Amino acid sequence: MSTVVAEQLKQHAQTDFLPLMGTDYVEFYVGNAKQAAHYYVTAFGFQPLAYAGPETGMKDRVSYAVRQNKLTFVLTTPLRSDNEIADHVYKHGDGVKCLALKVEDASKAWQETTTRGAQSYMEPVVLKDSQGELVMSGIHTYGEVVHLFIERKNYNGVFMPGYRVWNNPYFKTEETGLLYVDHCVGNVGWNQMNRWVQFYEEVMGFRNILSFDDKDISTEYSALMSKVMSNGNGYVKFPINEPAEGKKKSQVEEFLEFYNGEGVQHVAMATNDIVATVTALRNRGVEFLRVPTTYYDDLLERVGTIDEDLEPLKELGILVDRDEEGYLLQLFSKPVQDRPTLFFEIIQRKGAKSFGKGNFKALFEAIEREQEARGNL
Repeated sequence: MSTVVAEQLKQHAQTDFLPLMGTDYVEFYVGNAKQAAHYYVTAFGFQPLAYAGPETGMKDRVSYAVRQNKLTFVLTTPLRSDNEIADHVYKHGDGVKCLALKVEDASKAWQETTTRGAQSYMEPVVLKDSQGELVMSGIHTYGEVVHLFIERKNYNGVFMPGYRVWNNPYFKTEETGLLYVDHCVGNVGWNQMNRWVQFYEEVMGFRNILSFDDKDISTEYSALMSKVMSNGNGYVKFPINEPAEGKKKSQVEEFLEFYNGEGVQHVAMATNDIVATVTALRNRGVEFLRVPTTYYDDLLERVGTIDEDLEPLKELGILVDRDEEGYLLQLFSKPVQDRPTLFFEIIQRKGAKSFGKGNFKALFEAIEREQEARGNL
């Protein structure tokens, strides 16, 4: 990101009609929330946080909230077949439903966005319990994904009203160094990227800070295009991908086919020590994509001097890229469910504000090898 763009974002933040304080939580609709929660605790190092279900007055669903530093995931499953959550899971498999954003005023956030053309998902509602009150509202975005606006200034509870503390002393593992949501990537259909870029610009006041076309993101077989949307203060970033013409099926096309529509492709989670984090995750069974070891032969010539030892990066398959402000290290998991849809990125930024453009070719070739093994290339 250039200094010009950085200055534009700084000016934009001062006049932002939708000030966001970051990601509050990510909610997944899943087939079995109890088992999904177990996976994120044991494999990713999240800690049990809160539970909602029939025992707390929730009759149609069960939700488990897990947390690690500023990362909160909510895993929600339907209790009966005749509801929207069951329909979502049947259509999409396990996937992201809600990207919840922290705001100072959830009512104002809803009003500002709906008057600019957003379709309302939830009018402002006040939830109360003995710990205070929480205000939330929501709007629709691409596919069946929604943005919830969460206002917590008058709430002191562990998560939100309707939940109780979930604390199993026998069900805890060490954290893995995951800190917060760095960005969330959405996959949209053919020729839909600019429509959603316009939505984020006009409805939410975001700015397009980076663009990649099919020349930037292509291999011998497939291509895609991407634009990175950022809110005023840079706390929330949503890259939007769409397919591009290629000889074979791109990863975005495969996602759209198996997800049965548009949705969140991956959630990028930040760490301050990617070697330690990935080592811990791998030791717990999280599977990652691998690039050929030849990627590391001229790595230092491509990216210059880095603080890290090359051997651990090579051994773990961690990728490195540099922009004018520093460098980053990143690695992508394989899909975390049976459908080749949602996956995770682990990212450590050493000054870089970009998204690893120099790694796109090696990364997408690794994805294509997985696609080919599935018979979907």
